[in-house]
Amino acid sequence: MPRPRVYDDAVRRRLLDLTARRLADGGEPAVSLRDLVREAGTSTSAVYALFGSRDRLVEAVRAEAFTRFAAALDAAGRTGDPGRDLLELGLAYRSNALAEPHLYRVMFAGAGEPAPGQGATEQSARTLGEPTFVVLRTAVARVVGADAALEVALRVWALAHGLVSLELAGQLPGDAQERADRYADALAVVGPLLSRGS
Repeated sequence: MPRPRVYDDAVRRRLLDLTARRLADGGEPAVSLRDLVREAGTSTSAVYALFGSRDRLVEAVRAEAFTRFAAALDAAGRTGDPGRDLLELGLAYRSNALAEPHLYRVMFAGAGEPAPGQGATEQSARTLGEPTFVVLRTAVARVVGADAALEVALRVWALAHGLVSLELAGQLPGDAQERADRYADALAVVGPLLSRGS
């Protein structure tokens, strides 16, 4: 009896990345295992060996997106200057989204519509994203206090997410540096104003 083939982490990462791109571009119907494994240079047995099923591969993509996103936010660090830390967190948010737009789209798909590859429930998606929101809420609490942190964090997130989503959609004018400067200025100038009335 032949030994089962062992698939390495490179195959796993390639399958995750290609699946994320397909989900971001066309939703779950775009994830055909036959086409996917051909593009990845592997076989369907790799999907089953590494993930268990096509649906679990799709769920793993969403989990991977949030894992990488959390790592990017964690890398922003924490200093003695809460306001500067919050700005750095916002910059890390944009940087991650621009570096891996396919994962960003998969992560945030489903607000008001079925998420691409929604083998995971909406509750699962919220659970996956909760740790990253906690990072933001904690950073905001250091600036405005714990009582106002939830509302202000939601406002800061809406600002960052809105600007990043517009940029990824090609809706913001200017070259890359102008867009980066505009984003940083919006966080620095508008961000503190969001705490008013909280």
